[in-house]
Amino acid sequence: MKNFQTVTIISCLILSVGCGQKNENKSSAAEQSKAVSEKVAKNNTPQKPTASPNRPPGSTPAPDFTLATTTGELVSMSDLKGKVILLNFWGTWCGPCRMELPDFIKLHNKYNKDGLEIVGITIRRGESIEDVAKFQEQWGLNYLLLNDINGNEVSEVTMAYSRAIGQMINGIPTTLIIDREGFIVNGFVGPRREQVFFLSLIHISEPTRRTPI
Repeated sequence: MKNFQTVTIISCLILSVGCGQKNENKSSAAEQSKAVSEKVAKNNTPQKPTASPNRPPGSTPAPDFTLATTTGELVSMSDLKGKVILLNFWGTWCGPCRMELPDFIKLHNKYNKDGLEIVGITIRRGESIEDVAKFQEQWGLNYLLLNDINGNEVSEVTMAYSRAIGQMINGIPTTLIIDREGFIVNGFVGPRREQVFFLSLIHISEPTRRTPI
C-alpha cells in the first residue's frame, strides 16, 4: 500500500514527445516511467494525511525557489502559497511549448481571479531575457514568466523539481499542478489543451466550488 501511494504522483506524469525528447525514445517511455516509479517507491517517504480530501496519495511538496520576471522583479514560490499553480517548464524556441500558450492565456483570463496562477519557468538557449520579454509581448502572454536572476538559477530549479517528482525534467513543455497547500498533485510532459488542464484543476477543487479551482 505504501508503494502504491508513493508512485501515484509519478503515474500522473503522462509522457509524450516534446522538445528535448527524440521520437525513437517514445516506444521505451512506458519502461522508463515504470523504472522511475519503482525507484521512487523505494526511496520516498509517503506524506502524512492532510485536511485536503482531494489530494492524490503520493503528492509531494513543491520546492521553494526565487527567480526573476522579465522586468527584474523577484518572485518566490512561497509568495504564491494559497493559490493553485500551473508550473510550466518551457522555452521560446520550443515548438510544442508554443502550441499550448493560447490555452494558458485563456485559463489565466478565466480563473486568475479565483486564485489560479500560471508560472512559466523559461529555459533559454542563447536568447537574452530581453528577447523573452519581446516574445512575451508579441504573444500577449499575460501570466508570470520567470528567468535566471544572474546565474543558473533556472537549471537549479529544474533539478530541484526533478528530484521532487523522482523523474528528470528533460523534455519540455513539462507542466506541474500545485495545489493551494503547495503540493505537486499532477503533471504532464508534452503540450496539452485547455480542457485537459481544466479537468485536472477540477480534481483538486473544493466540492462546493463552481470553478475548477
